[in-house]
Amino acid sequence: MPDAPAEAIRTAFSASADPARAARELAEALESPALGFVLFFCSADYPLAALGEALEAAFAPVPLAGCTTAGEITPEGYGRGCIVAIGFDRPDFAIACARVEDLEGFALPRAQRLVDGLLADCRRQAPPEGARPFVLTLLDGLSSSEEQVLATLEAALGGIASFGGSAGDDNRLHHTHVYADGAFHSASAVVVMVTSRRPFEVFTTHHLRPRREKLVVTAVDRARRRVLELNAAPAAEEYARLVGRPVTALDAGVFARHPLAVRIGEGHYVRSIQGVDDDGGLRFYCAVEKGIVLTAMRPAPMLEELDDVLADLARRLGPASLVLGCDCFLRRLELEADGRLADASRLLARARVVGFNTYGEQHQGMHINQTFTGVAIATGD
Repeated sequence: MPDAPAEAIRTAFSASADPARAARELAEALESPALGFVLFFCSADYPLAALGEALEAAFAPVPLAGCTTAGEITPEGYGRGCIVAIGFDRPDFAIACARVEDLEGFALPRAQRLVDGLLADCRRQAPPEGARPFVLTLLDGLSSSEEQVLATLEAALGGIASFGGSAGDDNRLHHTHVYADGAFHSASAVVVMVTSRRPFEVFTTHHLRPRREKLVVTAVDRARRRVLELNAAPAAEEYARLVGRPVTALDAGVFARHPLAVRIGEGHYVRSIQGVDDDGGLRFYCAVEKGIVLTAMRPAPMLEELDDVLADLARRLGPASLVLGCDCFLRRLELEADGRLADASRLLARARVVGFNTYGEQHQGMHINQTFTGVAIATGD
């Protein structure tokens, strides 16, 4: 069901596995004569070509963008195997979208042309006086190109606030997709510029605290985001020693509870482990360079931390019309292991959070892990 018919931001979701029915349910819920843009996040279990065709047929000529997920955040909380969508109305929002192909060749001149084009497109839509922009980036979560694309785009944005998430595929780590130009694409990124006069704030938060233990990266396979040695020892063995588990017991649950982070300035930015290779190396979701120092981290209460952050945003901005959230799938795994998924869903629904579980988050040009990153958009009342 939509949030409220009169609201310029409406959210809806469908649990139907049939693409045509799911698209029809979303279109009925988001219907508005002023509808200007639709953003969606969907399970990779859908037949994607059929879903794309159904969505285009249901919403044409309204433009759409989205991606596949490692879990959805619906208006009722966490979902699985469904599709969630957000409808933005004119004139409250002027929104432009562009797809990036050839991620490895994304250089600054291309990035500047892309940003200039998005700004011009938003201006043509006559946004309300006093409107300002933010940017959402959606990237193929298995492209290994996030760092380059984000750093290049950040240089072109010139201070425009940006955030985003890497597409998932329901934790299978095989194929992830972004959606733009009427179809799903791999090895691509989607850049969405949203311009509004409503109060909003881009933010990121995590619930992890540094421990004393440090690990130095002493050998890497940079191209494949593999760490071969930590402290001059086989990487998996050294990490297993740190967390007090045998190498054979290392899995996503252990990685979620015992993350590693790099310190930049006063902040710690998590570099999440994806898996263990047969040669004893560790695969990471983010790029990890030789010589960096990784700090062992410990989890603090996740939901209490998130509740405080969302409450503080509401105090400063006013009541939220929408919190668009990119929530790392490892956080969700931790909540599932702790039996707190229902508690988390109630918190997310109460705070009007809609979004998806990611294979990595993006904030101001940085590729990060195990965070809740997003934008809070106030009602403006």
